[in-house]
Amino acid sequence: MTGTAAPHTSPSALPTSSASRLSTLSDTLKPSLILTIAAETREVIASGQPVCNLTVGDFDPAHFPIPERLAQNLARLVQQGETNYPPSAGMPALRTAVAKFYKDWLGLDYTDSNVLVVSGGRPVIYGAYRAVVNPGDRVVYPTPSWSNEYYTPIVGAQAVEVPCTAETGFLPTAAQLAPSLRGASLLVLCSPMNPCGTLFDEQQLGEICDAVLAENARRGANERPLFLLYDQMYWMLTFGGGKHFTPVGVRPDMAKYTIFVDGISKSFAATGLRVGWAVGPADVIKTMSNLLTHVGAWAPRAEQIATADLLGATDEIKAFHRVMLPGLEGRLKFLADGIAALKADGHDVDSTPPRGSIYLSARFGLNGKTAPGGERLVTNDDIRRYLLRSCGLAAVQFQAFSARDETGWFRLSAGAVTPDDIRALMTRLRGALAAVK
Repeated sequence: MTGTAAPHTSPSALPTSSASRLSTLSDTLKPSLILTIAAETREVIASGQPVCNLTVGDFDPAHFPIPERLAQNLARLVQQGETNYPPSAGMPALRTAVAKFYKDWLGLDYTDSNVLVVSGGRPVIYGAYRAVVNPGDRVVYPTPSWSNEYYTPIVGAQAVEVPCTAETGFLPTAAQLAPSLRGASLLVLCSPMNPCGTLFDEQQLGEICDAVLAENARRGANERPLFLLYDQMYWMLTFGGGKHFTPVGVRPDMAKYTIFVDGISKSFAATGLRVGWAVGPADVIKTMSNLLTHVGAWAPRAEQIATADLLGATDEIKAFHRVMLPGLEGRLKFLADGIAALKADGHDVDSTPPRGSIYLSARFGLNGKTAPGGERLVTNDDIRRYLLRSCGLAAVQFQAFSARDETGWFRLSAGAVTPDDIRALMTRLRGALAAVK
């Protein structure tokens, strides 16, 4: 029997209609504004203009290499053939090492059943959203904050944004959050904070935990709990007298409701190795593991084994941070001091004190002013474009982190620049600010 082959149809010839060919999510999910800004920054760099790139939440390995022990073990393990699939929940040695690491460094009691290893922090966040949030549920998070406005629509949840200001270090208080917690499924917090470089003190975090515990105590036996997703990816990077606190550390009863986001990406300058973990209630961890198995989100085997060894090397971790932390703090202080000098000279700029992470919050109050070419600087994106092209300051406005107010606030990231880069920037920035009327 013979037949006639179906005619080939090119993609451009596919029928069109008023209905989308793709999912509803594909029509509504916004692309990352940070990546858009990064692409524009690369264009300016390619043109030959000097740029101080403060956009990327990453490290320059030339100045912030990973721990030598981690690097050597990783190379050895690859040579030894540790290159096949790991267990989907993570290598047992690493799950055990994470639990011990939390006990030794944070005083928290967990076992390997409370630990899930995945490829960085993003799968943890996605898995937690999927595990505890149903479509239509309310997710509460402060603004500015990192990526919650993207994850919330992915699961079909209702975003409840709580705007924060410089007066509280862009961190929410219990009084701000409490009215939004009733009936919510998830509260998302981060400390030290991306994008602002600030961190909760013990009292502030304790009061928020009290509000979470009170909301859970109010709920009936047939109601699902309110969980706290606590992103502490930067917890080992604190300075300026800052100290990291955890919800479970300040209120032990929070162990039933807290899901930690963590990994080696920031604390060990190992962003590209993709080893992250969730720590939390065993039932949540098991569900997240089952879900992410289908996504294939496990971290590479050799990296996991090398990380397990690193987490047990307390003296080497301390030695590593004795070098890393002053390097980060020094860069952030150069930025803060440079902005303070400009403010002292009468320019409408400001910044928060360096406390943790690799970020500094900085304000460039150019909204409503006019650039030398006659362009009116109305939005923060107008300011960003002007500063990038006039003086090579590449930064990310708080609108990339769900902030709505056009008040001139930006995130500056110090992990991929040198002190000399910052000094040169400040000279150019002074001229750019003076040129605006």
